[in-house]
Amino acid sequence: MTDERLFEICDIKRVPKPWGYELIFAKTDRYVGKILHINRGESLSLQYHEMKEETLYVVEGELLLTVEHDGDRRELALRKGEAFHIPPRMIHRMVAVADTDVAEVSTPELHDVVRLEDRYGRAGTSKP
Repeated sequence: MTDERLFEICDIKRVPKPWGYELIFAKTDRYVGKILHINRGESLSLQYHEMKEETLYVVEGELLLTVEHDGDRRELALRKGEAFHIPPRMIHRMVAVADTDVAEVSTPELHDVVRLEDRYGRAGTSKP
C-alpha cells in the first residue's frame, strides 16, 4: 500500500505584496522556494534576517540589489541568469529596473525580517 500524499501536486500559495507578489511553491521544515514578481520601479524593504539565509536567481528582468556588510554598502545590477547569496545579517534591498521574476531559495524562517526602511510604511514590522 502506498501513501497517496507522495503523489500529490504541491499547492502554490500566492501572497500579494505592495511591490508585486510572491509565489511560494515549496515549504518544508528545511527549505522554502519562492518566485518573487517585482513590478518595474518597485522596491522591497531595506532589510536583514537574523537567521534566514537565501540565494536569489533572476529568472527574467533586471534589478538593482543593494547589499551591506560591516558598513560596506554596494549596489549591484543583477540580470537574467545571475544569482546572489545573502547570508544572515546581510542588509539588502531589491529594486526592479524592469518587471522582474526572482527565484528565491531559503531556509524556512519566513517571518525573520527586520525592516530598516520601507516605502510602503512597513518599516519596523515583519508584515507581508
